[in-house]
Amino acid sequence: MDSTNVTELVLDLPPMLRFYKDGRVERLMGTEIVPPSFDPKTNVESKDIVYSPEHNLSVRIYLPKNTQQNQKLPLVVYFHGGGFVIETAFSPTYHNFVNTLASEANIIAVSVDYRRAPEHYVPAAYHDSWTALKWVASHFNGKGPEDWLNRHADFERVFLSGDSAGANIAHRMAIKHGHEEKLEMLNVKGMILCHPYFWGSEIATGETDDLSKRAMIGGLWQIACPNSSGVDDPRINPGEDPNLGRLGCARVQVFVSDMDLLRVRGWYYAQKVRESGWSGDLEVIDFKGEEHVFHLFKPTCEKAVAMFKRIVSFINLEG
Repeated sequence: MDSTNVTELVLDLPPMLRFYKDGRVERLMGTEIVPPSFDPKTNVESKDIVYSPEHNLSVRIYLPKNTQQNQKLPLVVYFHGGGFVIETAFSPTYHNFVNTLASEANIIAVSVDYRRAPEHYVPAAYHDSWTALKWVASHFNGKGPEDWLNRHADFERVFLSGDSAGANIAHRMAIKHGHEEKLEMLNVKGMILCHPYFWGSEIATGETDDLSKRAMIGGLWQIACPNSSGVDDPRINPGEDPNLGRLGCARVQVFVSDMDLLRVRGWYYAQKVRESGWSGDLEVIDFKGEEHVFHLFKPTCEKAVAMFKRIVSFINLEG
């Protein structure tokens, strides 16, 4: 075989993706999509609405069917994970998760789809997510383009959430809301971060020192954001962010798992937020014997059910 025709593999992350030197990405999971629907098991209805005509991007909105006319519900804006590279808001994994969350917590939820790397490098995902958040905020006076949000979203009880890279995005949205461009019409009560994708060059106490594993995690960020300064960029290492203390919410809930390579970073994030001068309440819930985003792939297991209960309690703490 002519070696000039062999494309060099730069990063192999089974079962997620393979990334090649020529910029091609082979997505090994997260490519399936399901339509919005009414789910009789959860009694939740969903629909897709375009929020960015420029980029043909949509959100999927979830509403419990038994919601009374003009009844106001807490609003959760959710950002899917996948390393900024795989998955969508419309995959079965995320559809099922947010659908169940809407039912269990009795909320209206907006699940955001955003442009992915390497076709669209970070900060595209951040820009799209902020555009979606502004679109959501445009409904605060009941005159936005989407009736469900006009009638049922309680903009005094807004929560940002996500898993893995989506948790990273949720954090960035909270920083932007608290520091750069506050959306006055949204009262962001809290943020729920599930196994957040943060990293850094310095090995935090208890973190893996396996160079190949560290290169793998850092390499994913370099694929998503090749123009970054590296893994100490404040967007991937919030401990390096001088504005961390201006996080735009009053409460934070962080979930980690002890078999997850990112576990220590979740604890480190909590430490740095507490040291930043931020005056809110923060809790870290650590699940033993579980891996990264286990709750998405084993949603009915005992610990995933327990995790759901903690999220529901967090959302409904203040009504």
